[in-house]
Amino acid sequence: MSIDVAVVNTAEELAEILELALQQEGLTTARGFTLDFKRGRQDLNVFFQTHEPRVVVWDVAIPYQENWHYAQAVQDLPAAQGRTFILTTTNERALRLLTGETEVCEIIGKPFDLQHVVEAVCAALDDRSPHQSAHAQRGGEPSPSRRGPLTRS
Repeated sequence: MSIDVAVVNTAEELAEILELALQQEGLTTARGFTLDFKRGRQDLNVFFQTHEPRVVVWDVAIPYQENWHYAQAVQDLPAAQGRTFILTTTNERALRLLTGETEVCEIIGKPFDLQHVVEAVCAALDDRSPHQSAHAQRGGEPSPSRRGPLTRS
């Protein structure tokens, strides 16, 4: 079953809010939790193979260095190849010290900040050819993203 977006986060409530915001745009989603993958309670390869997300919204939480290295390892998995990763964090500055020029969407927790993630996801889906996103299928114009996604294909 191919979906538009996988939301992977450490916080269940935030993952649910992100999913709802993306679903309101007409996107199909699946949810996973970073700690479940890191601790082996859920297999990340199986998750990617089962859901086949085109875009992955991945949260990098404290401790930033450890979780940034884990996010990099995830992106190098064979099952993750060809997927666009959009990183989120509550502290963009701290993460940028580790990532360098990588584009990161920051979420502070206010509802209007969710729009940054929605716009980045829609832009990533609109940029992925030959597939067409649900947003484009509905006749929507690509949403301009203030910050672009990190793409590792």
